Amino acid sequence: VQLVESGGGLAQPGGSLRLSCAASGFTFSSADMSWARQGPGKEREFVAAISWSGREEYYADSVKDRFTISRDNAKNTANLHLQMNSLKPEDTDVYYCKATETLGRKTYDYWGQGTQVTVGT
Repeated sequence: VQLVESGGGLAQPGGSLRLSCAASGFTFSSADMSWARQGPGKEREFVAAISWSGREEYYADSVKDRFTISRDNAKNTANLHLQMNSLKPEDTDVYYCKATETLGRKTYDYWGQGTQVTVGT
């Protein structure tokens, strides 16, 4: 299983970034996907999630109406995205892509390595 995040970097307050997560090694189209973030000395926190079908989306209150999660379930593509608008300094963190796959009675969580997002001048 591989989850590779990209798109992080430096953005100014009020600016935008688009994160992507390339997935392989599991059945992406049947996995629930999400983004989480973690800063130094802090616990990893939920940011946004999208159901396997793409019909349901969930957001942390802190990012609601600013961030949008989406996914590509088309054949030969397996990508998760996070469009981040109106960025604030407190959005500075390492952002992680997560896949949740259910096989029979067992649920498996897979994590990417993370991509750094820094919001500042």
